[in-house]
Amino acid sequence: MKQTLVIGSAVVDVIVNIPHLPKTGEDVHISTQTRSLGGCAYIVSDVLRHFGAPYSLCTAVGTGIYGDFVHKKLEEKGVPIYVTRPEENGCCYCMVETGKGGERSFIVDHGIEYTFYEEYLEKIDTASIDSVYVCGLEVEEYTGWNIIEYLRKHPEYTVYFAPGARIMEIQPDRMEAMFALHPILHMNEGESLAFTGEKTVEEAARAIYAKTGNAVIVTLGEKGSYCYDGADHYAEPVPAKVKDTIGAGDSHMGAVISGRRFGLSFADAIWAANHVSSAVVSNEGGLLEDADFEKALVSMPEKLRNQIK
Repeated sequence: MKQTLVIGSAVVDVIVNIPHLPKTGEDVHISTQTRSLGGCAYIVSDVLRHFGAPYSLCTAVGTGIYGDFVHKKLEEKGVPIYVTRPEENGCCYCMVETGKGGERSFIVDHGIEYTFYEEYLEKIDTASIDSVYVCGLEVEEYTGWNIIEYLRKHPEYTVYFAPGARIMEIQPDRMEAMFALHPILHMNEGESLAFTGEKTVEEAARAIYAKTGNAVIVTLGEKGSYCYDGADHYAEPVPAKVKDTIGAGDSHMGAVISGRRFGLSFADAIWAANHVSSAVVSNEGGLLEDADFEKALVSMPEKLRNQIK
């Protein structure tokens, strides 16, 4: 079986629980602070690992206290490190507000982990790849064109693209270039409406589908998820007691990629993904322990479990 190349960052998530985001000049005391291995690409890759779907994580690991943390954690998990750089890694401060439904705000220090060059990507046997995941954060960076040019050289790849919360900050010419690759797009409701200016997710998905010619997946939070691939598909939500929403979208994307690899339709893939993202928001941080993933798998309808096996 061929593999998914996951392009993007592995970073340190510094998770800070606070009563509310401070105003200018205000002094706010935190309740807890923890560190975890995170990053959009790493979370996607870890979900692929849980599913047993073949993948390679292409990320650059730098130096400094955050680079050392990432390097150590990847080694502990047996994840190959394809690129090391002498520049420092950054980190992501995840601010989780008490009483806001686990909603998070990010303050990000971008380091070397967000930069990519074609020689990084060519380190992996391209003949073994049939699909690629790309995050908008890396496309937006000054080396973003390197990723786009690599993908242009491999039109045989299925591209999964998650523009992310900074979708409006990605340069228009880069978005057009990504759309020309006919990616499967993954975004949340707010991102889809902001980007298209439409009033409903259905209208937004159709507007994007007209540009990409491929499936558009929109997560709807407590309302479930939606996909348009020429037809409308809705997946019901999976109830969860939300602790925080860190990694919810990334884990959903990883589950969709895995589901598609196991032959699930888009309708079934987003349904399975809802179970995974529900498990993620029920725990602190963006990663699932193996036992928590197994619980999510067991919670899926039997027909999904059978296909995934």
